[in-house]
Amino acid sequence: MLRGKPAFAALACAVIALSLPACKKNEPVATNPAPAPAAQAPAAAVRVTDAQVGKALGADKKVSQPADSFAPMDTIFVSVTTEGSAPSAAIRANWKFQDGQTVKDDTRTITPTGTAVTEFSIQKPDGWPKGNYSVEISVDGQVATTKNFRVE
Repeated sequence: MLRGKPAFAALACAVIALSLPACKKNEPVATNPAPAPAAQAPAAAVRVTDAQVGKALGADKKVSQPADSFAPMDTIFVSVTTEGSAPSAAIRANWKFQDGQTVKDDTRTITPTGTAVTEFSIQKPDGWPKGNYSVEISVDGQVATTKNFRVE
């Protein structure tokens, strides 16, 4: 009978040891936190809302005579309206002839706090060659819009 007592004692100890975790105070089970949303590219602080090509500007720097056809001796204007705020934003007008040749590349640095209008112009005293042209508008290196026009 002595043989059974040590086996029984060992079995009783094992049962007690296994039941101890069940007697613990209920603690919240740690769960994995929800993953953070994927990082999105920040929205541009300044964006182009309008660009117009024309033959004249008003006092507000906006095109007052919109046009897409010009005479060789005309001054050609583009008015760029932007929205947004930034300590500094580079507005670029890259004027090109039909073969892709750059006629003029012009950049203005602005410090907008809301709506801003920036104007650019090109002129050629001996007259523009006839053909198709474009002006590509970009903000801080990102192309925003392209306007096409022609000289007849």
